[in-house]
Amino acid sequence: MNLKKFFLPTAVLAVASGLLTVKANAATCAPRDVVVERLAERYGESRQSIGLGANNAVVEVFASQETGTWTITVTSVHGMTCLVASGQSFEALDEPIPAEGNDA
Repeated sequence: MNLKKFFLPTAVLAVASGLLTVKANAATCAPRDVVVERLAERYGESRQSIGLGANNAVVEVFASQETGTWTITVTSVHGMTCLVASGQSFEALDEPIPAEGNDA
């Protein structure tokens, strides 16, 4: 199964409000260890960031510094990991918060 080609069309990612709601079917989800192994072996991706979403779901960004590919996953408290989005041209940033009144 080529996990990278799957996109979770029913996922709603509301970054601004900090909410994450995911509806998935079996074709886009697998046990976390399987997903992490496939992302590493096939795409050279490793975890770049992690956060806690709604209902204690773990949200992770995997990426390859060499190829620029990236994948966002969500892992439920039951250990199933679902692919939410993937793409290209990943860049790691560490930007300061803009000064008040600066829309940068």
